[in-house]
Amino acid sequence: MHKTISLSQYVKKRNGVPLGSKGSMYNMLKRSLGAGTFNLFWYYWNPIWSYYLSRNVMRPLSRFMPSWLAIITTFAVSGGLHDLAVTLVKWRMTFFFTPWFLIMGLLVVATKGLNISYRAHSWPIRVLCNLTCIAVSLWINQNLLAL
Repeated sequence: MHKTISLSQYVKKRNGVPLGSKGSMYNMLKRSLGAGTFNLFWYYWNPIWSYYLSRNVMRPLSRFMPSWLAIITTFAVSGGLHDLAVTLVKWRMTFFFTPWFLIMGLLVVATKGLNISYRAHSWPIRVLCNLTCIAVSLWINQNLLAL
């Protein structure tokens, strides 16, 4: 059974500072971009969004499917919600974020399963590795959508 923590506790755990505190954005960017694995990048990225995804998507899915599939599905749901938001703003159907986030979810599972880590490298190299993962997944998405 998972212990339920509040949003404030969750954000403080991820950012090291309380929700809404000065330095919260800086800490999120520093911790996520400098994470030693692509999985850890997502651990620190946007803790408010991940709190709700964890509570309402990942945890319920993990009850009846393997963890790796729940991760991929959670990324796809997040992408779908981003697409829905853009669709509502533009009043035009958008299908960009769902496949991109699905690809990033696959990349998280693959790099975690292959135990790919760049923890031993300097912060700028870790940033480059994480941004490369995002850029490669975006490139794959763009090329798949062009088909």
